[in-house]
Amino acid sequence: MKFFNDHLEEFFIIPLMFLMSIIIGIQVVMRYVFQNSLVWSEELSRYMFIWLIYFAVSYTARREKHIRIDAAINLYPKKLRPYIEILSELIVLGFSVFIAVTAITVFHKITWSGQLSPAMRIPMQYVYAAPLVGFVLTAIRQVQCILRRIKAIKNHEEVAEA
Repeated sequence: MKFFNDHLEEFFIIPLMFLMSIIIGIQVVMRYVFQNSLVWSEELSRYMFIWLIYFAVSYTARREKHIRIDAAINLYPKKLRPYIEILSELIVLGFSVFIAVTAITVFHKITWSGQLSPAMRIPMQYVYAAPLVGFVLTAIRQVQCILRRIKAIKNHEEVAEA
């Protein structure tokens, strides 16, 4: 379970990057060497990139490397900073939950419509599931981060990087 918790995003990100690079490389060779192109390669690469991005959002949340303004946090007194950081993590958690809930609605609409991708004819709900999965994972990672920060405050220690 620890391995799963520590490496879930990498389990998806690494193969997606690898396969996406291979597919794009094959498409370049097909187009410029063989003067022919694959119909499905750009579409598949695009969908893989979409999934990669949403797993990367969760990955950055787990590593506590998401965008934040450290200069603004450093304006506060040192004793207050851990609480401001928790507040910023709560804001990111709220945003993640909002996007996940919105993604559920979009996912249901796309599923109901029966929309298929143009080239590969795959159901589009598989593509539209990416924000849902990514932001549910991000929300879970944010909760883990908040709990880690609260524990650090209780124990009077610095927060160790995840």
